[in-house]
Parts: sequence; structure tokens; C-alpha cells
Amino acid sequence: MIRVDSIWMSTAPCDMRSGMDTLMNQIIAVFGAAQAHHAYLFANRGANRMKVIVHDGFGVWLCSRRLHKGSFNWGKGADLGSSVTLSTEQFNALIVGLPWQRLAEYSSIKCL
Repeated sequence: MIRVDSIWMSTAPCDMRSGMDTLMNQIIAVFGAAQAHHAYLFANRGANRMKVIVHDGFGVWLCSRRLHKGSFNWGKGADLGSSVTLSTEQFNALIVGLPWQRLAEYSSIKCL
């Protein structure tokens, strides 16, 4: 199993033809370096395709996911260099299409 301590989501749309080297260059441009045990998420403009890069301390993993219907509930960033940190619960909600941005809002019951 690949250990992931932190998950970063790029809010700028990404060209899904980009390979590992191009995406790593984007990570280095925004963060200065790809940190070990960190995952970096990218999506296309339509948010129906996602690529995830994970640096495991020895090498780099590149994973992709495509939805045939619908889209990921992706964050919209104003500037191209913006990114969002996700918790594990938010990531799990994102990959199944749930509104991960409101996850904390529904974690407690306030009235009956």
C-alpha cells in the first residue's frame, strides 16, 4: 500500500495528455518540490478525468481515473497556481462524486 500523508488538489484545469514529467514540473513550479508521501491531484477542464501523482519516497506513481457519465466535484480556482489541501474523507467523497467542499458542514446534527 502506498502511504499518503497529504493530498493536494490543483484547481487549474490540466491537459490530460500531460505525462509524469509535465505534471511534476507543475508541482515543482507551485510547491518548490514534490514531497515524499504527498499526493497531487489534477483534472481536465470538464472535470471528468483525473490524474494523481504520488511520490512514495523512492519514485513517483501516476494514476488516472475517467468518469463515463457526470464529473468530479472539482474546486474552481481563480488563478492558475492555486491548490487546495484535502483530507482523506474529502478525497474519498471527491472520487465518488460527492460535494466534498460541504463535508464538514454535515458532520454534526444541529436540530431534529
